[in-house]
Amino acid sequence: TKKTNSQFNSLDRSLKMFGAVSLMTPVYTQARGYATLKDISMRLKSVKNIQKITKSMKMVSAAKYAKAEKDLKATRPYGEATSVFSEQAEVPTEPENVKKHLVVAVTSDRGLCGAIHTSIVKAVKALLAEEKYQNLDTKIVCIGDKSKTMLQRVFASNILFSVNDVGKKNVSFMDASLIANGILNSGYEFDSGEILYNRFKTAISYTTTNQPFYSSNLISSAKNIGVYDSLDAETIKCYQEYQLASMVFYALKENSTSELSSRMSAMDNASKNAGEMIDKLTLYYNRTRQAVITRELIEIISGASALDAKE
Repeated sequence: TKKTNSQFNSLDRSLKMFGAVSLMTPVYTQARGYATLKDISMRLKSVKNIQKITKSMKMVSAAKYAKAEKDLKATRPYGEATSVFSEQAEVPTEPENVKKHLVVAVTSDRGLCGAIHTSIVKAVKALLAEEKYQNLDTKIVCIGDKSKTMLQRVFASNILFSVNDVGKKNVSFMDASLIANGILNSGYEFDSGEILYNRFKTAISYTTTNQPFYSSNLISSAKNIGVYDSLDAETIKCYQEYQLASMVFYALKENSTSELSSRMSAMDNASKNAGEMIDKLTLYYNRTRQAVITRELIEIISGASALDAKE
């Protein structure tokens, strides 16, 4: 009847105002509405599971970060002491004295920690793009699979070797010693080199830093090397080997602490984003469910009204 159609159109306009599905939609959309509810429910469940994972990762990273930050305070003298001798002796670093250069990129095997690995790779690429390194025989040692994966696409021929599973539980001086021995026994007689790592500043910030190191030949030809007494070739070689191991150990500690703090921040942000997505999906699910229920009720009422009208 005209009265029934008028009520039907009025209710349809009211539903549109609240964002519900129009009653004028064809009948086949009912099944599609149920499918949409099922899809939203599955998506909501998956996002909740992801939020549980990110919260757990944040808690684990926070516990590891507290211990790593405490250990870093005792490790920093290693890094500071290794550069004092080179600065005081004024080791020559000009291109005519350097023919072979080694770059050690310190990353790790794990991701989900922001752009901490990408910053190292960008620094390596920027370094190799400089003019003074164009005529040098430059090799790269990748510590961690992340740097190897990104650098081998462009600089595969420059990679000397790569190391993985370093500091899986906790970074130790033994790990650094094995890496230093690998560099010294690789057969690549470098003149100079530098370690690229992320220096820890605060829980939410770090800086990509490079720390230079030199061969025993460059150390022997330093300007002020005569100030030090009883320095024969064997002593300088032993010092150079210990200096390299100490610098690698210090860089691993700094980078590990920066990585844990970055992962903690990244997982915290991921948990917050998942919470916002859960709220939006829950609201969308409730609106869609209400629209489906309202449409079914209207169809039942309209059918009953039509039967009454025929009688």
